[in-house]
Amino acid sequence: MSAAPADPGAGPASPADPSGGTAGHRHVPYDSARRPHVALPLGGIGTGNVAICADGSLRQWQLHNIGNHAGALPGSFFAIRATCWEPPIDTVRILQAPVRESTRTPLVTDDEVADWQTDLLARHPGVAAVEFGGTYPFARLDYRDPELPLSVSLEAFTPLVPGDVAASSIPAALFTFTLTNTSPYPVHGTLGAAVQNCVGWDGVSPIDGVDGAGYGGNTNRLFRTDGWTGVALENHTLAPDAPGAGQLVLAANDAAASALVQWRHPDEFLTFLRSRALADGTGRLAHTGAANPDPQRHAPAAAVGASAPGRTWNTGLGVGFLLEPGERRTIRIALTWRFPNRYVNFEQFGPPRPEWGLSRFWLGNHYATVYPDAVAALEHVRRDWDTLRTASLSWPATLARSSLSDDAVTQFAAQLATVRSPTCFRGADGRFYGFEGVLGASTTMWSGAHGGSCPLNCNHVWNYAQTLAAFFPELERDMRRTEFEVMQAPAGYLPHRLVAPTYLRQLWDEPIGGPDTPALDGMLGAVLKTYREYRAFPAGETAAGLDWLRGYWPNLTRLLDHVERTWHTDGSGMLTGIQPSTHDIDLCGLNTFMGTYWLAALRAAETMAGLVGDDGTARHYRELFETGSAAYDAALFNGEYYEQRLLPGDRPEFQWVTGCLSDQLIGQWWAHQLDLGHLLPAEHVRTALAAVVRHNLRRGFAGFEHPYRVFADGDDTGLLVCSWPRGGRPQVPTRYADEVWTGTEWQVAAHCLTEGLAEQGEAILAGLWARYDGRRRNPYNEVECGDHYVRSLAGWSALQAMSGLRHDSLAGAFAFRRPDPATPTLPFLTTDGYGLLSAGPDSVSIECTGGTLHLRELRLTGPPDGAGRAGSAEQAGADDPAGGTGPDRDRYGVALDGVAVEATRRNEPDGARYTFGVPVRLSAGSTLTLTGAGQARR
Repeated sequence: MSAAPADPGAGPASPADPSGGTAGHRHVPYDSARRPHVALPLGGIGTGNVAICADGSLRQWQLHNIGNHAGALPGSFFAIRATCWEPPIDTVRILQAPVRESTRTPLVTDDEVADWQTDLLARHPGVAAVEFGGTYPFARLDYRDPELPLSVSLEAFTPLVPGDVAASSIPAALFTFTLTNTSPYPVHGTLGAAVQNCVGWDGVSPIDGVDGAGYGGNTNRLFRTDGWTGVALENHTLAPDAPGAGQLVLAANDAAASALVQWRHPDEFLTFLRSRALADGTGRLAHTGAANPDPQRHAPAAAVGASAPGRTWNTGLGVGFLLEPGERRTIRIALTWRFPNRYVNFEQFGPPRPEWGLSRFWLGNHYATVYPDAVAALEHVRRDWDTLRTASLSWPATLARSSLSDDAVTQFAAQLATVRSPTCFRGADGRFYGFEGVLGASTTMWSGAHGGSCPLNCNHVWNYAQTLAAFFPELERDMRRTEFEVMQAPAGYLPHRLVAPTYLRQLWDEPIGGPDTPALDGMLGAVLKTYREYRAFPAGETAAGLDWLRGYWPNLTRLLDHVERTWHTDGSGMLTGIQPSTHDIDLCGLNTFMGTYWLAALRAAETMAGLVGDDGTARHYRELFETGSAAYDAALFNGEYYEQRLLPGDRPEFQWVTGCLSDQLIGQWWAHQLDLGHLLPAEHVRTALAAVVRHNLRRGFAGFEHPYRVFADGDDTGLLVCSWPRGGRPQVPTRYADEVWTGTEWQVAAHCLTEGLAEQGEAILAGLWARYDGRRRNPYNEVECGDHYVRSLAGWSALQAMSGLRHDSLAGAFAFRRPDPATPTLPFLTTDGYGLLSAGPDSVSIECTGGTLHLRELRLTGPPDGAGRAGSAEQAGADDPAGGTGPDRDRYGVALDGVAVEATRRNEPDGARYTFGVPVRLSAGSTLTLTGAGQARR
């Protein structure tokens, strides 16, 4: 999918509205005082971030190739001066709401305001309140203050386009301020934007004003280009390979903007904002350019020269305005950056490596190979701002037009925030890497609070992630490349962590950590992810997809051979022995956590074997699956859920035995996403899922004992990792049993929705969304072993479950569940395009809102309202020439944008299958309508 979407046609204005309004996406504003944890990250894939927060502040500065959730950059803020001649008004406000006391939520810091910002607001007034809303990647802020004679709003975003990695990887934060004169008198003044020159900073060391380690020799340079005014922030005394070397640019779309190029104290900048009134004594402002062609003429003198050792400069822009009553003006401000020198600044797993000596391993940044400096990044966003904004609005607009609740829209859109957080990055060679999360308050007791959590590419945690594969499948394919070409050991197994750079020896035949030996679930997940990535090859690239799969087929068979040799030793079809897992411990005995992973991997491998023509191997995997499926069900289903059974010699420590593990059917969740069918008896699966929710969904944690980390407390609702409704909790139970993991919640909720357990799935989601609604936790930061934790990327599967989407791009095969009356319009996203699935009284429509959709086959499940009517086409297995010339043409028509399409409908026990003789192509703005399809009964 590229940046050429349809006009979303939703919201109060068109997506290209120059006012900067939040056209096309949901804007549900709320007072920042009630949602103090909201912090929306700005920045592209692998570029680093700064967050725009609910109170209007800029926090969590993480541009320097290291995660630091508390990263504070003094002197970086927005402000406004607003003046009236009559009646006389002269008001300056920092565009930030008053600081509120922290909620002190356990293991969370998103509401913590830096000391320098508290001091700034103690010396200079901020606005009375800020309302925050929007849909990621867009933030909308409305600043409220009775002393201001104008309204001030802000739209902030970094471009994000499904399927377009380049457009989604720009090192920029884009701000559009809209100023509207709401008074009966002319209002003039200056909008100010300020930022610190942080070139040379290590991203972690505390900064006191303009004093900080790594500073010295910093310079700021004013430039003007094609209607824009900018300041380049640099330090030419640093070696080109210095970790802090780089450049920032702060720019505004006004050729007449003035700048205080170098300053130290906020008082200097606020004095600067007051300096430009009545430039020629007649009420005409300098920004008009008519009376005063020099924008710097009335600016106070700025400091000159390079900064002293241990010290830097701040910079600031002032954009003047003059507004008649009711007049509105928009001002664009861009912050771009380039810090190319990413090093291995994290502790890698495995034994000590004395042979590495004092080597510091350079990885670089891919975005720095695209943009030679921050000025080049500015040129890109300055030139293509409207195009990038329109393309970025298309997906949020699609969500906005759906029947999803506001909470659902916020949460599903926010899934991409983790992908663009410091959790993920790309090396200079383009290789994609991922930590488990970003070190922070939840990791200080283990690993500290700065850097990446649990490096690198940890496959057993990434097993849960579905969002990256949905939006940017080429990046997930790159992770498979790394697994099979770098990580896989000669013996066939996969260690669950990567050592970087990739030319170093990997973790073969040595302790790893978390768990100590290669995680079995990570290996089995690699099989499933390989099949997922194959199915996501773009339409029309069948040969390329098969070549890719054939290339890694020997790796897959070696991997599964290793699993068989090591864990399938008795011919039962079940895995036994020590089974290292994502719980950072060794499972053992018979269990369906590992068992369903195994069964799903066998089904996926069987299918892939057929695709590459390895029929003998396909039969072998099929036989193993059938044997294992029957054996697991017979051995472990207790009539309510699937237990664990220890075998002679198995140690009981860290097991659950009679317990009810929330992830007991995780492989079945995977199987549904890959359209592999049920791995265990369907009724047993549904019964077990219902039991998981019944026993593990806890409403209220008052008095609850938390042996490990606290991710739910007080009045929260959350799904426990494990419980023991039948007693028998081991003295040392499975690790993390009493925690609440959002990744597991998303996974179980999605599985419930898929199995028709809507009430149970919705209950889990309601609890999760309430915890992360901005009051006590940040909707853009789900926390586990670090901030922006990867396991939470399971969330995308819940949206897929709502629509029932199953998609094989190469085959052109789509499957949907008919929307029910409660949510008649649902969004969906595929490799090639995205859109809306809608159900009417007697029709179903598929609208493409972005990219393209290629259909050869469409399956709709769920009974229509008119199910059971007489007629041959109602009989399962009967064909009906929908859209053709048969007697049922009017009852079962298919049309593309109102033009009949030749298709054959075949009824099936759970719905109907439409086959198109000629593939149907939907471009952005096109709609395929199926009449006679009806709406599902609830």
